[in-house]
Amino acid sequence: MAGSPTCLTLIYILWQLTGSAVSGPVKELVGSVGGAVTFPLKPKVKQVDSIVWTFNTTSLVTIQPEGGTIIVTQNRNKERVDFPDGGYSLKLSKLKKNDSGIYSVGIYSSSLQHPSTQKYVLRVYEHLSKPKVTMGLQSNKNGTCVTNLTCCMEHGEEDVIYTWKALGQAANESHNGSILPISWRWGESDMTFICVARNPVSSNFSSPILARKLCEGAADDPDSSMILLCLLLVPLLLSLFVLGLFLWFLKREKQEENDPKGRSSKYGLFHCGNTKKDGKSPLTAHNARHTKAICL
Repeated sequence: MAGSPTCLTLIYILWQLTGSAVSGPVKELVGSVGGAVTFPLKPKVKQVDSIVWTFNTTSLVTIQPEGGTIIVTQNRNKERVDFPDGGYSLKLSKLKKNDSGIYSVGIYSSSLQHPSTQKYVLRVYEHLSKPKVTMGLQSNKNGTCVTNLTCCMEHGEEDVIYTWKALGQAANESHNGSILPISWRWGESDMTFICVARNPVSSNFSSPILARKLCEGAADDPDSSMILLCLLLVPLLLSLFVLGLFLWFLKREKQEENDPKGRSSKYGLFHCGNTKKDGKSPLTAHNARHTKAICL
């Protein structure tokens, strides 16, 4: 049977063994995960007996135009394979990462001594997510902030190109590469940094990064900060010293008043009328020892 799988396999093996005539340079195609790609094919011969599409070294699809037969080797590809407008160009849908590889097509014709072939290289990429930005070590000298910003993809996507946009100066600047060196001085106009990540099928932007926010510590000059700190600390320390000295005097005075062995003495002022005729003091024995009486 002309369209049987066994016959088609034999045709493919024969093609590999007998060699082929390359009809053109390798064509490079790109596709995105979940998308579709079309491998263009326009045979240069009028009489086409069969066409065999392969992926790497595996037979993918075989077409026999005369009988209108299309055989997809693997069942999982039947819903993914199509030939738009009734032609021979292969359209592959619902692309996956592992669809990347080498595709080739062989055109068999009785008018050709060897089959005519065409090769394709397909690369399937994922749509990029938002790139991540990290800051390197920061140096703040004389009010100038110096650091590096690094842009990267969290999942390590392939063939990503990074570009930085610096907005806010008189002329906006751009910088190629994943690392952006920054030097920004307090008092200059604020700047905004944005990382742009691109691959062959998509692009994405990082969140804006403000220089003022990034270099919050650059506004303070180390010498002026030290002087300001001293001006604030000296009155505070002096106030604490005076307060401590005052509290110490209060505590000492209170201790002396409550201590019966202290050196302070009590003075009592009595009227002479309170003195008995025999000259004895009306004070008790305890108070008499620590009290000096002055009689008026």
